[in-house]
Amino acid sequence: MELHIKEISVGELLSEAKAYSEGGRHPLTAMFGRDERSAGGGFAVYAVFEFPESRELRGLKAAVGESMSFPSLSHLIPAASWFEREIQDMFGLKAENHPDPRPLVLHENFPQGVHPLRKDAPKEIEFIEGKHTHMHTVSGEGTFQVPVGPIHAGIIEPGHFRFSQAGESMLQLDAKLFYTHRGLEKTMEGKTALEVLPIVERICGACTAANTWSYCQAVETAAGTAVPRRAEILRTLVLEIERITNHVGDLGNIPAGVGFSFAVSIGTRAKEMMMRLQDSLTGNRFLRGFFVPGGTARDFTAEDCARAAEVLREVEKNVLDLARIFAQQDGFQDRVRTTGIVRNKTARDLAMVGVGARASGYAHDSRADFGYGVYPELALKVVTENSGDVAARILVRIGELKESFRLAFALMEMLGREQGGHRTELGTPQGEAAGLSESARGSSFCYVAFDNEGRLDRIFVRSASYANWPALPIAVQGDIIPDFPLINKSFELCYACLDR
Repeated sequence: MELHIKEISVGELLSEAKAYSEGGRHPLTAMFGRDERSAGGGFAVYAVFEFPESRELRGLKAAVGESMSFPSLSHLIPAASWFEREIQDMFGLKAENHPDPRPLVLHENFPQGVHPLRKDAPKEIEFIEGKHTHMHTVSGEGTFQVPVGPIHAGIIEPGHFRFSQAGESMLQLDAKLFYTHRGLEKTMEGKTALEVLPIVERICGACTAANTWSYCQAVETAAGTAVPRRAEILRTLVLEIERITNHVGDLGNIPAGVGFSFAVSIGTRAKEMMMRLQDSLTGNRFLRGFFVPGGTARDFTAEDCARAAEVLREVEKNVLDLARIFAQQDGFQDRVRTTGIVRNKTARDLAMVGVGARASGYAHDSRADFGYGVYPELALKVVTENSGDVAARILVRIGELKESFRLAFALMEMLGREQGGHRTELGTPQGEAAGLSESARGSSFCYVAFDNEGRLDRIFVRSASYANWPALPIAVQGDIIPDFPLINKSFELCYACLDR
């Protein structure tokens, strides 16, 4: 995927970013820092924007001087807020005039002056005891706070939610995440492209195909390696299979928020069928080991496709059953309509992705916008709704599932006609490149920079959940607290994608 980087001074960052974003027309995909001192430079801040009309990513690179600061873009581009807070935590660069400069990735008990993504960061640290998390809350007569987490009743990962209430109405939600940050980007430094691959695959269990394809795109661009057409078909098919697996699981999870157990059972059963299919096709229930730089690790036979078609037809029946059940249950419709609304402007301001964006009328889909794989040959229909509520997010998932079933069958037919190989030898990657791929939750972005020996100097991964988490506190405002699980599940956001 084309990535064009323009080097500017830090004083030009604000004006250049304003020109690039063009009033929100070109969404901010990622913003990250880099320590370039080992190459004779200093610290730099990158901002990458999407230009779908030319199917390219354009980035700004601002060298940060002795002030160790850069102008915050958050008041101009709200989507920059989390990125800038992460840069402050991981590199110690200050975002001047940031509206919320609290720590994001590193919590208050992390020692000050230690910034993990600097090249000279210590390998061992000692946490500070007795530090309390600072949360934004509402105060006044008749208001109270409801803390939830970070340890939850289920097996989900930790996240702390602080609700400010008046009666049952949620006035404000502040969320504290990043509790189990794994340091994956630091771990990958100095490794070869193939050594990095199994780590990228494990960033998230639900977005394996999307995260890995984004990484492979970036590595292949940096290596100047062209992927065989059969591999592109296989990759596109597996990405759609991953989308189906996640969407049917989400359709089962959402009604759990209102105790609709019958629908939960249908969705859970259908997801298990898909997980077993993924294992049968790729050798792993989570699709690990299938995508490799240069193509795919294995091919699909005619028998594989026949078995996949049989499972997909059965799962498709389950989806149609769920769609009919949801539509016929007035009590369920009462709970999901006008609940958890995200306006179109909010979706655009936050550069939201995936179902969260498209349910608010924002047709943000990297498959259509960038045409990687064989998507340009498939006449992809981008499914959108306009109400921005839980009901809209359900309808988008159902619509996308119908489209994904169509795409999957078309792709299997294409495989039957394509007789080429599925993998080519990877060259030595050098320089910097990026990739973008659409998971069930939205686009997954990956930036890589290699040294002259083909070893990774910097990798930055922005998952779909990272882009959509900031919208959740906005979506719940004004709704009742018993609807929080329903709203939360309708986004189906991931903790692990943040804790990379």
